[in-house]
Amino acid sequence: MTEIETRRLLVGLAGSLFTRGYSVGSAGNISVRMPDGYLITPTNSCLGRLDPTRLSKLDVDFRHVSGDPPSKEVFMHRAFYTSRKDVGGVVHLHSTMATAVTCLPDLDPINPIPPLTPYFVMRVGRRLPIVPYYRPGNPQMEEAIHNAARNARAVLLANHGPVVCGKTLTDAVYAAEELEEAAKLFITLRGVEARLLSPAQVDDLVATFG
Repeated sequence: MTEIETRRLLVGLAGSLFTRGYSVGSAGNISVRMPDGYLITPTNSCLGRLDPTRLSKLDVDFRHVSGDPPSKEVFMHRAFYTSRKDVGGVVHLHSTMATAVTCLPDLDPINPIPPLTPYFVMRVGRRLPIVPYYRPGNPQMEEAIHNAARNARAVLLANHGPVVCGKTLTDAVYAAEELEEAAKLFITLRGVEARLLSPAQVDDLVATFG
């Protein structure tokens, strides 16, 4: 895929997320790994009104080289790219249900959302760590995300929202969407004795789909 095609893909996926309410205003940011660096949504940009020619271009060391200034949360993306070499895209959203989960007390800090569906396990994995609260834009968050991402494809930022990676940009978006649906199911079923996937079923999914 050429850089122009990748830019158009990022804008199209971002617009789809915005239209369906996964982000509001200027919330959220998306990035994709390129052969010579990264593309990321600009600071204070709206995912529903992006211009592919104005996306921020970073070099392999995450230095801004062209386009509008990058998101102030670029360190979230860097944390995933540097902790997992298989990452091709990263999505950070303030999607309602996943963010609601991050506001609930007394959840399992490693697996706050139980394995309710196979697609959640297939897309997000068996671990979904909660990263403690940091003020938005606080660069100290990077180390915490980096450490959590070593063994997880997604994290929940306490009282903030999800950050999700994928082998490709499209994979990352699909995983972010699946996480939001899993959070919706979790919130809906709170207080109900739901049937979960068994450990053996989770192991089978992880072995089959990675």
